[in-house]
Order: sequence, then structure tokens, then C-alpha cells
Amino acid sequence: MTFRHRTRRTVLAGGAALAATALTSPLHAQSTAVAMRPIPSSGESIPAIGLGTWITFNVGDDPVLRDECAAVMGAFFESGGRMIDSSPMYGSSQPVIGHGLAKLGTPPVFSADKVWTSSDGPAQIEQSRQYWGVPRFDLLQVHNLVAWQDHLKTLYAMKEAGQLRYVGITTSEGRRHDLFEEIMRTEPLDFVQLTYNIVDREVEDRLLPLAQERGMAVIVNRPFQQGDLTRDLASETLPDWAAEIGAASWAQFILKFILAHPAVTVAIPATSRVDHVRENLAAATGPLPDEAMRRRMAAYVEQL
Repeated sequence: MTFRHRTRRTVLAGGAALAATALTSPLHAQSTAVAMRPIPSSGESIPAIGLGTWITFNVGDDPVLRDECAAVMGAFFESGGRMIDSSPMYGSSQPVIGHGLAKLGTPPVFSADKVWTSSDGPAQIEQSRQYWGVPRFDLLQVHNLVAWQDHLKTLYAMKEAGQLRYVGITTSEGRRHDLFEEIMRTEPLDFVQLTYNIVDREVEDRLLPLAQERGMAVIVNRPFQQGDLTRDLASETLPDWAAEIGAASWAQFILKFILAHPAVTVAIPATSRVDHVRENLAAATGPLPDEAMRRRMAAYVEQL
């Protein structure tokens, strides 16, 4: 099998009945315990699976689609999730998150957003906060290192003033890793966000070990290559031995591989489906592979 990047819009799925079910479920009910991971700079623990919103929450003002996103959020919180990640780059995703939080009664969320502008960072951050409807963000990240020097000064000042809890930087798809590494070595970051999955493993060589060395939490984006990886694997047979680590699907197989790396704090798969968000959270329950199993998993996928 040849894995490749294909950019295309994800089609929102899930009917009104499914949305209604998720929205009326008790948010704090959990049938399984989701693994918690510590944030090295503070010791605070967060669930190991978060929720990304790139493409999937960019639904504009459509009330039905907004409610479907709220249903996904409801299932996410009900299943033990807490971190939601977004960006000004993600179209209408921020106000859609705000709609969902309001509809769900403002559940406890770990709010992770980004600053992504070459001009007025504070103004963009305030607009993002208003979209979410939160009193302050838990984490703000410099998105893809745009104007990173100026934005880090802003974020550090906000943290010092108690207007922000954590500071980070992001990259995706293997871009600008040399500069990313340089910033990691010289700045007191709480979080870094990068691309990592069972076939995109470049960060294993330098960035993940450096995050451990520097005491930085790691957020993993694009765990499914924007859905391409799981779609390509859908026609392949999940090995019987996947049951040894409690993986009942390719999505869980991939997420368990990611979460088993000792540097990883949280993975943030994006989805527009209630059943998929529950499946993703379930990957952070039960056993995780040891290093020998991780090598076996990677080799199996590589030969497909």
C-alpha cells in the first residue's frame, strides 16, 4: 500500500437523532477510564485523547451542522475527553466550538487555541476567546511559527499576568523542523504540537526526545493523516494480535501506537462523527503496546 497526502474536505456525518442522543447524555458519565497524562511544566493531568477541529468543525452558520458538532463535543466530554484544539486558520471552527460549549452547559474544557497572524496578535487572541466564550484560554500556541518571536513575547506576558495557563508552538506535516527544534532548545515552552503517526515518524529522531529532555508536553496532530491513513487501511485486515492491546479498529491501532510513545501527552484526532469520537477515546483505555509491539505494529503497516 502506498500512503500519500490527499487534501479534501471531510463530509459531516451523523443524523439528528444521533445528535439528540449525544446532547441529552450526562456529560460526566464514563463507562471506562481514559488514560491521563501529566503536563511536565505543572504536573496537571489531562486525558490522552483530545479533539481536533480542523475541517470537521468548519461548518459556517448551518444550524443543523453546528448541532452535529455540538453532539460530537457532547460525546467527547461524556467519554472522558477534555482538550479541544482550534485555530483562527480553521474557518468557522472557533464559533462552532463556542456554540457547542454553550449548548452543552459550559462543560469543563481544556481550551487550546492558536495565534496565527503577521500583525496584531492580541486582537486576534481576544477575538478567538470571544468566539469560544471562555474567560481565558488554557493553552495558546504560535501556529506554524508565524511571527513566532513577537507572539511568544505576547503569550509569556499573558501567562505572567494570569491571562493564560500554558504557552506552546505548533508545526504540521514535517514542516520547519530545524527551526522548531531551535525554538524548543531556547524557549521555556509548556507544549509543542507536531505531526506523528505510525507512518509519519520523523519526529522520533530528534523532536520527541528533545521534548522529554526539556520537559515539554507533546500534542500530536494529524494522527490519521487527515483521514487518509484510516481510509487506506480500511480495506486491509486488522491483525488478530491487535486484540492483545485492545485495538478493535485501525483507528484504535494507530492511536495506541502514538500514545505508547513516552513523550506523547495527547493526540487530537478530528472527527465529525459521534461514533468515531467514542472510538477514539476508547483507544486511551486498556493496555498500550510496549516497544517491541510498537515495532511489530509499524512493520505490519509498512508491508501492506
